[in-house]
Amino acid sequence: MKVLSTLRKLTGLNLAPATVEQAVRRRMAATGQTEHKAYAAQLDQAELRELVELVVVPESWLFRDPQAFAAAAEFIRRRLAEGVRIVRILSIPCAGGEEPYSMAMALCDAGVPLQSFMIDALDISAACIARAEAGVFGRNAFRGQDLSFRERYFTAVGGDGFLIDEALRARIRFSQGSILEGALGSARQYDVIFCRNLLIYFDDPTTAAAIGRLSAHLADDGMLLAGYAEVPSFVRHGFAPLPHRQAFALRKDIKLPAVPARSALPRHTAAVRKAPGAAPRAAPGARPAGEPAARPQAAPGLAAAGDDTLLAHARKLADAGKILEAESACREFLAQRPESAEAYFILGLLAETAGKGAEAEAQLKRCLYLQPDHYQALCHLALLQEQGGNSSAAATLKARAARAFQRQQPQ
Repeated sequence: MKVLSTLRKLTGLNLAPATVEQAVRRRMAATGQTEHKAYAAQLDQAELRELVELVVVPESWLFRDPQAFAAAAEFIRRRLAEGVRIVRILSIPCAGGEEPYSMAMALCDAGVPLQSFMIDALDISAACIARAEAGVFGRNAFRGQDLSFRERYFTAVGGDGFLIDEALRARIRFSQGSILEGALGSARQYDVIFCRNLLIYFDDPTTAAAIGRLSAHLADDGMLLAGYAEVPSFVRHGFAPLPHRQAFALRKDIKLPAVPARSALPRHTAAVRKAPGAAPRAAPGARPAGEPAARPQAAPGLAAAGDDTLLAHARKLADAGKILEAESACREFLAQRPESAEAYFILGLLAETAGKGAEAEAQLKRCLYLQPDHYQALCHLALLQEQGGNSSAAATLKARAARAFQRQQPQ
């Protein structure tokens, strides 16, 4: 059995080989197995579940990106004022329950009666669902300056735990499930759907399938909350952004049919087209290590056809998983066009896919040095900073990404 392909099929995630290899080594150590082939040959459903727990990314915290909850609460209050009796909300993936509990607290703070909303919360991880149902959170789940909600909705238990209010827990139904398989409810059932920071781990066909399922279960006039790096994917597949600053909220755009993605680079959605006339701003501060002392000036007009063909060829190689060949083509392109932010961006994605975090960060910074408002580069660099525990830098990059995305939308 090929462990990588099996886990990719089971989770829908475009898992990096290094991530799976690390998980396999941990499970081999835990089971006392020393031969990789023997471990793979004996892989059963129980062991697959153990591997899934290691490769999913369950970390979250309460009121992560609070603008999304504020926008959703405002939308739900309007909906109830228009005569809707009960609002239905979906949170997928819900990790350890941080997102659905945050939404429930935000609604209570907004004066929405408990009986006026119901939240369904799904996650592929059985361990996450068990943790969510328990409703106990450690201190790491409480981040940010305003933690007054902890006094309103939690009771201290044990040495370092906090148990959420039972009445809130009763408004949330947790279940194990996947966005790609199984029932999500009836068509157009949900008024609000949270699906944040999941599509970034999918390839393009899986992303399209996931968005199709979400669209089918979202009310035609409902609201969807995405991760900041995922908005372009939703826009390409029949959604339109809503004007909520840093909330990354969308609605169905029923006038616009879905269009195919232009790129299938791993963990990458095609870059948002730059607004006409928008010029890169000067990058503040010192230049990234390894950058030239001054930015090369692009030649007037479009690049030569051969140049564009070479960059397109690099993308096709990357889409086919030929990382080394794609990297070589990018570097050859940069020898002709050293001012190409997009080539550095592709190099950053290739390094990220290969699990080379430091190199990915360096290439993305070079991209942003040349084009400070490159939305996708800002998103991926924010993800890297967040995964590295640098929440302050990640927050700054997210804010920049939000501003860049808003500037690039048609007025």
